[in-house]
Amino acid sequence: MGLVREMDTLLSDWRGRALRFESEIARAVLGQERIIRLLTIATFARGHVLLEGDVGVGKTTLLRAMARAIGGAFERIEGTIDLMPTDLIYHAHLGEDGKPRIEAGPLLKQGEDLSVFFFNEINRARPQVHSLLLRLMAERSVTAFNRDFHFPHVQVFADRNRVEREETFELPAAARDRFLMEVQVAMPTDPQVRRQLVFDPRFHDVDTLVMSVESGVLDPDALETVARAIQLGVSASPTLEAYVLSLWAAIRDPSDYGIEVAGVDMERLVLGGASPRGMSYLIRAARVRAWLAERSMVVPEDVRAVFHEVMAHRIFVDPAYEIDRERIVAALISGLFARVAAP
Repeated sequence: MGLVREMDTLLSDWRGRALRFESEIARAVLGQERIIRLLTIATFARGHVLLEGDVGVGKTTLLRAMARAIGGAFERIEGTIDLMPTDLIYHAHLGEDGKPRIEAGPLLKQGEDLSVFFFNEINRARPQVHSLLLRLMAERSVTAFNRDFHFPHVQVFADRNRVEREETFELPAAARDRFLMEVQVAMPTDPQVRRQLVFDPRFHDVDTLVMSVESGVLDPDALETVARAIQLGVSASPTLEAYVLSLWAAIRDPSDYGIEVAGVDMERLVLGGASPRGMSYLIRAARVRAWLAERSMVVPEDVRAVFHEVMAHRIFVDPAYEIDRERIVAALISGLFARVAAP
């Protein structure tokens, strides 16, 4: 009984921190409340996040503000076409005495204290770099100098713009599958927010703006414990489980559920994806959303609210439909919700 009360108190206290975390980020990033909520869910589900959007919509500012609010050691690297995996590991140069020096790169510099690793313009990096990142995201470790380095608290955030295609590399499916969420960042639609972003000088100096965010609202060392408590403290009913399993089956065989998308042969549309790992990520995220809403049980709205960001990049379609993938997958998910009855 005492243990249950202790867990309830822990989760209640941390819910307050989570909401303060959101409000701090929202002071620097206007008009993106849903995106901030999704990133909060990912943080407490201990998942990595890839942001995608047009140039200049605030992706980097959002991630910098978030890293500051999380607290702990932070490192970032810029994706370039000539970036090699070793550039993340070490930096070689000549010292003032003319002798060669080797210093730790951004991945090793903070050691086990690294809590946020931000990869800017990830699609400009070569596949060799993606492979190293895959190891980091999957196992929270890398091998260098004949030993393993572990990063027990690290959370990877990356961004890419969807406008530029030259000198870029598509992320492999295995790497994309390691991201808990892929989140699309669009321009704010509220005219008042747009006016503030353009005319209020507070939003013109990004460095000062990010520094205005309270640092260390969360304790990175405690996040793993809180995340486990959320997953144990928020349950799913047998009815909810049956609903999620039906959604899963409908993704794999949409034609069996009578789902139609204009101009698409549904028999050949889905090649794979929606793995057990992806579905478990979906439930992890849904549980965090329920916790933020002060519920101890997942409801269908929790699943639907995170479904697109968690599952869309895990649905692999026939190459013939890849060029129109965004529209088709969105229509497929809408069809799932329409054809699979929610409890």
